[in-house]
Amino acid sequence: MTIDFLVENHESIFQAIGGLGLFLLGIIILTDGLHILAGDTMRSALIRFTRSPLSGAITGFITTAMLRSSSATTVAAVGFVGAGLIGFSESLGIIFGANIGTTITGWIVVLLGFKLQVGNIMMIVVFFGALLRLFAKNKLATFGYTIAGFSLIFVGISLMQQGMSGFAEFIAPENFPPDTFFGRLKLLAIGVVFTLITQSSSAGVAVALSALFAGTINFEQAAAMVIGMDVGTTITAVLATIGQSVEARRTGFSHVIYNVMTAIGAVFLITPFMILSDALFPTALRDNSELALVAFHTTFNFIGLVVVLPFTRNFAKLMMKIIPEEKSLYTNTLDIALLKQPSIALTAIQNSIFIEIIALFGHINAVLGDSDSKRVNMRQLQHALDKTHMYIDKISLSSQKGAQWERLVSMIHTLDHMQRLHERCEEEEDRAITIRDTKDFTKERDIVVLAIQSIMESMEGKKWHNMYKIADKTKSLLYKQLKPYRISIVARIARGELDVEEGTDYLEGIRWIKRVSWHLTRISYHYEQALLATGKQ
Repeated sequence: MTIDFLVENHESIFQAIGGLGLFLLGIIILTDGLHILAGDTMRSALIRFTRSPLSGAITGFITTAMLRSSSATTVAAVGFVGAGLIGFSESLGIIFGANIGTTITGWIVVLLGFKLQVGNIMMIVVFFGALLRLFAKNKLATFGYTIAGFSLIFVGISLMQQGMSGFAEFIAPENFPPDTFFGRLKLLAIGVVFTLITQSSSAGVAVALSALFAGTINFEQAAAMVIGMDVGTTITAVLATIGQSVEARRTGFSHVIYNVMTAIGAVFLITPFMILSDALFPTALRDNSELALVAFHTTFNFIGLVVVLPFTRNFAKLMMKIIPEEKSLYTNTLDIALLKQPSIALTAIQNSIFIEIIALFGHINAVLGDSDSKRVNMRQLQHALDKTHMYIDKISLSSQKGAQWERLVSMIHTLDHMQRLHERCEEEEDRAITIRDTKDFTKERDIVVLAIQSIMESMEGKKWHNMYKIADKTKSLLYKQLKPYRISIVARIARGELDVEEGTDYLEGIRWIKRVSWHLTRISYHYEQALLATGKQ
């Protein structure tokens, strides 16, 4: 493309780029609006109705069709698997269905944007939606925001059409890679890159449709690019797996592998689709090539679903081999084979809990500003606690009496308090920071830090009898120290020495440190009881 071409056709170029920008903006606004209006309902539906790969595929299709974003659906699936709300195998159905759901945008573009030419009408709807967003309230304002986004899509399409039509005299299908196998692969790569840049396969499909409508590319070239766009859209799900559990990573990368497999099949489907189209609808590829393109997009995704869905379990096993379970720093000792010997399994759990306690207690001290302590990855620790809980549930004792029973019950209590303490640390860290950074709480902060250091030293030195004594003494001291603080802070708020927000932060900090000291005491007590029961065996 020469400088002369750019100068002579700058208006068409600006229209095409501006149209793409408006299309993307419309998609973003529409998706945001629908998330607000129906996002929670859609997320609840994904969890509620995903009971099998088939039901997952149906809910994935419907959710994507409504939210206008396969990325939003697949990212939600990754999050649900990471949170343990749905299983990995069930999440695969959501991913398979989302691929078909995302083709609905192409149908809307062709049927409303191209066939009905509603661009001018939609400008009025944009204005109406903007008025609602500015002057209405609550859901009505969100509705205005949403329809403004929906309308911008068609305004963008209209501009893209006008811009692309300006290229028709200068850019022709012969300027693109030829219709050979390797030519199609190059076009597929162009589609991947375009989607990686725009982060929207819907935008890519709209551009391909506009170029096809303008005659700058032919059906075969557009089809190959659309296949690549389906592959490119998987990057969002991959990014969502960063820092997630193994199962969440499997879900995200399953989207990649499934789309690559579907793309390979789709490349070989282009020619048979054209032959069948010519046989059934002789003028379709010539007179309605845009309609044929969205039909091809839906067809190859539907075929991919039909072929893969019956083998979902096998696909899941393949992903488990590709992304194997990582050996956890905390739960290496939890071997399924040990469950046949409950006493040994209990020892394995005890060892895991020991490592988890040290990690969690050390994290608390690090958050409170102790330079000798280190933070840990709280998501990994949560996964380890959950895994330990699941393992302990598998232990079956013949009797509900005796040392083994006492040991089991004590460790269940220990894990329960650790889960709650973990929640306090992860979700209420701002309250810990209040304790750390407020001079009024320096003494209380030091009491907790020193107590945790002493408890961990006792554990590592196997002086089990000291654990509970230190924790209980610390709790009593803190409760005594903090009792007058609450009254004092409320009085300072009343006198205007503290504003309500700052005073509330102080009160929340007090509540946090008291709860932490309580859980420290109960964890130390129950873990010590488990160790005492071990000695009775």
